[in-house]
Amino acid sequence: MKRTSLHEYRSQKRGGKGVIGSGQYEDDFVEHLFTASTHDNIMFFMNNGRVYVEKVYNIPEGSRTAKGRAIANIIELQKGEKIAAMICVKSFEESDQRIVLATEKGVTKKTLLSDYRNHRRGGLIGINIDAGDNLVGARLTNGNDDILLVTSNAQSIRFHETDLRDQGRATRGVRGIKLKTEKDKVVAIEIVNPAVEGEPVEGELVEPKKLLLIAGANGLGKRTEFSDYRVQSRGGSGIIAIKSDKVAGALSVTDEDEIMMFTQKGQAVRSPINTVRITGRAASGVKLVNLAAKDSLIGISKVIASEEEESGEGEEDVEIEGGLELETETPTEGGEE
Repeated sequence: MKRTSLHEYRSQKRGGKGVIGSGQYEDDFVEHLFTASTHDNIMFFMNNGRVYVEKVYNIPEGSRTAKGRAIANIIELQKGEKIAAMICVKSFEESDQRIVLATEKGVTKKTLLSDYRNHRRGGLIGINIDAGDNLVGARLTNGNDDILLVTSNAQSIRFHETDLRDQGRATRGVRGIKLKTEKDKVVAIEIVNPAVEGEPVEGELVEPKKLLLIAGANGLGKRTEFSDYRVQSRGGSGIIAIKSDKVAGALSVTDEDEIMMFTQKGQAVRSPINTVRITGRAASGVKLVNLAAKDSLIGISKVIASEEEESGEGEEDVEIEGGLELETETPTEGGEE
């Protein structure tokens, strides 16, 4: 992990190859990218339900091509802890924002973001996890979002977050989805993108349209409109998510995203999203990766593009502030800008 000034990423014309975004190695890739102020907070949610919070200015600074430092050297991880999710927030005083957590056994919990404001160096409890259970994801909501859970047995459920009452940090949560078998588990939690359904509000920044990508263990996958997953009541067994025996993972993606796919035999394949067909909810999808005999897909992850640096053609002089590109103007003779 590292932090880098936005000024190191020069503005370029659309359609270029881009610049190298991080020190890349064959067995490593960039998975999370936040545009943040130095006083923003990054929340690390562990698989055991513990939460660590660090200011951005405490993250070691590096150049655009630096590899960064191990996260274990930044936060005081306990033995056996692994990061399940990361969220970047500006302040814990936002009264209308919540954090929704989901575990492998279908437990979900909603907590006010303000409940995390008294964080400490050694971390704090985000959710009480049952024995044998693990946290699989955390999402920031606005109090009026829809939650979508996907299980490894290809079931899914979509419910409104108002079905979840606000709970304190050191609580267990409630049932989000009823698992049909003991071997089934939740593999993904996603927020239904508000830009997908309904007309954009005038004057608001329109987010790119997102679809739900689901990948099966057999190497097949598909993209589906969120509207294909009807809203149900929390706690049910859900509806079929994909025509497959096992699901390796699910992600909310746009046309510009890329994914990394991992197989049981150690194969890693990187692929763009826009080549995956958009089909219905109960379809089996198209081939995402060629699997060897007795191999299977075990996980997918969204990756951040970092292609080789191109020539200086097409560059623009811009000043980047707060994630927005602002063209700079030449001062006038009177000293005004």
